Amino acid sequence: MPTAVIAGSAGGVADTTARAGQSRYSVAMTRPILALDADGVLVDLHLGYATAWQRAFGVYPAERDPQAYWPIDRWQVERLEGERRLQLRAQFDEQFWTALPAIAGAVQACHRLHDAGFDLVCVTALEQEFEAARLRNLRALGFPIERVIATGHYEGERSPKADAIAALSPLAFVDDYIAYMRGVPDHVHTALVLRAPNGSPNQGEEMSRVHSVHQDLAAFAEHWLAPDRVIGAARLTPAD
Repeated sequence: MPTAVIAGSAGGVADTTARAGQSRYSVAMTRPILALDADGVLVDLHLGYATAWQRAFGVYPAERDPQAYWPIDRWQVERLEGERRLQLRAQFDEQFWTALPAIAGAVQACHRLHDAGFDLVCVTALEQEFEAARLRNLRALGFPIERVIATGHYEGERSPKADAIAALSPLAFVDDYIAYMRGVPDHVHTALVLRAPNGSPNQGEEMSRVHSVHQDLAAFAEHWLAPDRVIGAARLTPAD
């Protein structure tokens, strides 16, 4: 999920361990890599949004549509402007990004993938300022993930995650936002997590970018680890 839609932009913290001239996206891993989005794949930004609303205004919002793709449509909240909008945005701080709950089944799915021989890297459109907070959140939840790459968010013809995915060269990239698959190298298996259908941007011609479609990360793991699965580049063969 594009986190800037929720929280707005922030600053940046570079990877200070990278050598001069070396991409900060480089990783030293000896096992095959799977790249995973965070919000909507690993952690539940919807529940976090409701908590942020409560912190800002003192009331936990009632649920309007449990099948809404966007948090603002899931909860009975108004669209804010001016000072109240800034008041809500202020809640998306380091504390917020270290305290999101895991999506049901996601921790177990990651352990299945890790135990099967894959290293997992989280590639998130969060601003770099919160990269370390995101890693602390994932580790505290029990995810077997030791590297987070925060790319920041922008809309355009090329995904803000494309350069990171190209540098990592993972076997697969799992995300819940079709626009983040723009510009991803063709050899990378793109797996789209559908999550919630109402108001979803995951439709139309861009679905041709996808190799496989799944309801959640647990379903992707089941598909990826199936003994009869054939690794290939065939597009859009929904398995779940």
